Amino acid sequence: MSPRRDTKRHERTVRILERATGKLATAAITRMEDELPWYRGMPPEQRSWVGLVIQAGIAAFVDWYRNPEPSRPTPTADVFGTAPRDLIRSISLQQAVEIVRLTIEVVEDNVAHEVGEDDAPAVLEGVLRYSREVAFSAAHVYARYAEARGSWDARLEATVIDSLLRGEVDEGVRSRASALGWTAQSGVTVAIGRPPADIDNTVDDIRRSARKAGYDVLTGVQGDRLVAVLGHVEDPVKAASCLVSHFGTGPVVVGPLVPDLVSADVSARAAVSALLAARGWPDAPRPAPASALLPERALAGDQHAAQELVNEVYVPVAEAGPVILETLAAYLESGASVEAAARLLFVHPNTVRYRLRRVTDVAGLTPTEPRDAFTLRLALTLGRLDSPQVD
Repeated sequence: MSPRRDTKRHERTVRILERATGKLATAAITRMEDELPWYRGMPPEQRSWVGLVIQAGIAAFVDWYRNPEPSRPTPTADVFGTAPRDLIRSISLQQAVEIVRLTIEVVEDNVAHEVGEDDAPAVLEGVLRYSREVAFSAAHVYARYAEARGSWDARLEATVIDSLLRGEVDEGVRSRASALGWTAQSGVTVAIGRPPADIDNTVDDIRRSARKAGYDVLTGVQGDRLVAVLGHVEDPVKAASCLVSHFGTGPVVVGPLVPDLVSADVSARAAVSALLAARGWPDAPRPAPASALLPERALAGDQHAAQELVNEVYVPVAEAGPVILETLAAYLESGASVEAAARLLFVHPNTVRYRLRRVTDVAGLTPTEPRDAFTLRLALTLGRLDSPQVD
């Protein structure tokens, strides 16, 4: 067979493939509807986008097959450039590979019927070469999109966390968090500590640990602080304990539980205050609830912490009665000695013990415990200062 005869034969095959493009695309779509449940479940608009990709892929193959020189690049950009970027968000890379595989199978199954048995081997060889390039192109498109989306998500996540730390929270924060996959409608807390020396994989490690434990998470490094906002939380300390190994050396504190993300600035403010004051309590647990550092926070100038000590400790003890408040004061002033307090008050030591148990009942702190005694003493002082002055 002469070269001229081969060229004519090749051109005839190309024309046959051009006429068959629509038929092959329809066959591929029909097969997808039969074999791919996820495709059947897609909205009509998205299915039409997939159809455009299939038609573009087959048409691009025919155009490439017209002159399949080794030095000529395959027009794979034409395959994925026909559909909107939203399609990449709608189907996964695995699903895209299924589309390519199924389309290739349809072409292979029908090529002999369309071009004849003699010309089918050459076309099939071209299909194999072209499909390999399409597969690489799909991986490249998804990798590039993932990289761009990752950078965008990181910036958006940093914006949300920064808004929480600065207390500038509105419904816009909720919508931006939703775009990052945040679903929690209740139980939100903020954990803060120092980042580790090697922070390359820290953020990803925190995400994996939090999601494995069933928590929503927003996380990032803000200067010299590593912040994790957790959702679906019932116990803040338990939730922070799942992540504490990813923080650097030094204290890790967790703010109080708040009802939703819009209120998370309250938890963040307490956590930031506790982290700054944590050096005043070197033996603090890790993680430590911000409430456990109320004395250090108050001494460091946190007026919210000082008021919380008054409201949550002093006021309940005072409301329990003047005798209970007087007994607590006597016990603390006498060097935490029950017997000395009893002599000072002219009561039996068991009476002092009973009244101290009442303090525990109403304030949740045990006066005989050194740390609790320190908190009670400071709350008592702040409460006195907060009370109206009597002339």
